[in-house]
This record gives sequence, structure tokens and C-alpha cells, in this order.
Amino acid sequence: MKTLKVLVIMPPFGGTVPAADKGILDMIRAVSPGIEVHDASALAFAELAGDHSAKSELDRLLARTEVIYGLVLPQGLVSRAPHLKWVQMMSAGTDRLRGTDIWQSHIAITSASGIHATPIGEFVLGFMLMFAKGMPRCLAMKREHTWQRYSPTVLRGKTVGIIGLGHIRREVARLSKAFGMRVIATRRSAVSEGRTRYVDRLLPSAKLPELLGEADFVVICTPHTPETHHLIGEKELRMMKSTAHIINIARGGIIDETALVRALNEKWIAGAGLDVTEKEPLPPDSPLWELDNVIISPHVSGGMEDYTVKATALFCENLRRYLAGKRLKNLVDRKRGY
Repeated sequence: MKTLKVLVIMPPFGGTVPAADKGILDMIRAVSPGIEVHDASALAFAELAGDHSAKSELDRLLARTEVIYGLVLPQGLVSRAPHLKWVQMMSAGTDRLRGTDIWQSHIAITSASGIHATPIGEFVLGFMLMFAKGMPRCLAMKREHTWQRYSPTVLRGKTVGIIGLGHIRREVARLSKAFGMRVIATRRSAVSEGRTRYVDRLLPSAKLPELLGEADFVVICTPHTPETHHLIGEKELRMMKSTAHIINIARGGIIDETALVRALNEKWIAGAGLDVTEKEPLPPDSPLWELDNVIISPHVSGGMEDYTVKATALFCENLRRYLAGKRLKNLVDRKRGY
């Protein structure tokens, strides 16, 4: 039996030394006795940080590797890993690979799309509830030791407009309907207006202005591609209601941040919930920090306590497909960008 050599590159979750948990490695080994797994997390992240003292050891592992499972990949991978056939990313988005040698190669790329729907759906509802119930105002009053009553609002009867497709859109729509909200959404593949489960109006992308004009909450769930870069700019923000909020849990580059800051300052819209920004970490001098109608979270909406287990379970399913010669799940289409 041919040995399949798999390299694992785990990120340093929580600031710890990057390393794959033994249970994760055992999950991968359990797929087949013909799998040989190596953990290169510490080597890869040391190199990324500028420490090249173990480059020869990493190169030795890469030279024998056929499959890589990870989040951040070493540079020059195509030449350093001549036998590499497939890269399984731990993230749903693969835009970080665009422009790299891997993206330009024939090496298969798959994503972890699908595992984030529950945590991100809950995060979106959390943003909406915080705005509806005035939580930013409560936090400000706590800091200032002030007590001033105000009138919250409710989600029931409000309209949520979802830009995007796939698992996250469906979960956001499902949870929104559970709160009695009206749901409209755009989908790239839609050619005419229709309906789908949990969505009252499913629109083609060309009807984005209708969604922006009707929604009380605009939720961005679309992948970041050249086509969607700065999809939301000044023109689009001016289409929104002055009482509406925009929520971005996708990628920061989908919103023109300069236009967004102006829209928030000049009250074209009521507020923004941002789990992602154009530059991450968000620079200390960003005006977004100072705006009281903005909620910022540090790109954590997809997080959950068993994230690596769920991502690895998906990888293991794909490993079985790979060994059986079947089509891989979540195979990235380079032309579409996701």
C-alpha cells in the first residue's frame, strides 16, 4: 500500500505555541493505516515570524508531502513541495491564497465551508439584538456611571437583507425567521426573483439596490473576490435607510471602509457591526474605534470551542474521498474565487 504523507499546520490558537493536538492527529491517522501524519505547525509559524533556523527540517517534510491541512501556508510551496496534490484549508474563505503560487498551480484547494454556519449565525443575531436593545448605549453608560432610560426596539417585523449564498446565509435566514423577521437575500446564481426556505424574496445580484433600500439590517455573507471587492461603497450606503445597520462577518474588503466611516459619521446609516475590517488587526488610529454607533469584534464570529474537531472531521471525510478517487467537498473554483 502506498503511504499518503499528510502535513498538518495548526495556527497558534489563543497565543499558544502552534501545535496539533494528539487527538487531531489520531483522527487523521484513523482514516487509513496508509496515512503518515506529521505536525509542522511550530516549524511553519517560526518561519513565518522570520526564524529560518529550522528551514531545512521544514523543507525535508515538505519535499515528501502530498496533502497539507492547515490555515497559513509556508511561502514558495509549489517548489518546496513537488509532490503536493491537495491543500485543505481550515477556513471557509480561501482569499488569502489568491495571488500565491498555490493559487496559480493545479494543486487542488478545498475549504472548511459549512462548519461555521451555527456560530456565525448566532453572532449575526447577537449584533442585531445588541443594536435593537441599545447595548452599546448601556455599555457607554456603565463606563460613565450614568443611568438614563431609553426605548429599545424589537426584531419582530423588521427586514433583514442578506448578501451572499450558502450555509451561513441559510442559518442567518433561519434564525431571523425564528425572531419573526422578514428575510430578503441576493444570490449570484439567481436569474430571477423567487423564494426559498426561510427567505421571503430571493433576488439576483443585480437587484442589490432593492435589498439595500428595504432592509433594516444588511448582512454581508458573500466571499471576498475581485468581483465583490468594495461591493458596498458610497453609492450603496446611500441606498440604505438612515435607520438601518450593516453587519459584516465575511471579509473587510467587501466594504469600502472610507465610505463606511463617512456614512456612520454623517448618519447616512444608523450603525455597523464589524467582525472583519479591511486591515486586521484594526489599526489603533482607525476612526472606527471612536464611533459610538459601531460594534467591533476581532474576527471571531466563526469561532467555537470544538472548531478544530469539526474542521478535522470535514478534512477526514475529504481524505476518504481522496483515497477513493472521489470528488472532494468544497473544492475551490479559481475562476469564481471560492
